[in-house]
Amino acid sequence: QVQLVESGGGLVQAGGSLRLSCAASGRTFSNSVMGWFRQAPGNEREFVATISRFGGSISYVDSVKGRFTISRDNAKSTVYLQMNNLKPEDTAVYYCAASRTVGRTTKVAAEYDYWGQGTQVTVSS
Repeated sequence: QVQLVESGGGLVQAGGSLRLSCAASGRTFSNSVMGWFRQAPGNEREFVATISRFGGSISYVDSVKGRFTISRDNAKSTVYLQMNNLKPEDTAVYYCAASRTVGRTTKVAAEYDYWGQGTQVTVSS
């Protein structure tokens, strides 16, 4: 069992920055592909970023490329999402997720086994 706890969300003006963190329990963090997803009101959950077990492979949704950076620290069992130049359309609940069943980065929510409770990010214009 893996428990994920996100933090770092909040209210920020357009153009500002936030850094989300997701702390994982257990000793198998380095065996997990990690991902960030987001869900805005009335919308389906959307893939944001994914990172391989040791960080060698990373992928982003096109809308955040050049603005968001995903990273991980296996020694701290934590994955991060640095978000710069935030836009109002980035407003959503952000979720981190862990996959212990796939051996590569994935954008597919169904391939993630564990999910955090989410953290709200609100970007004002």
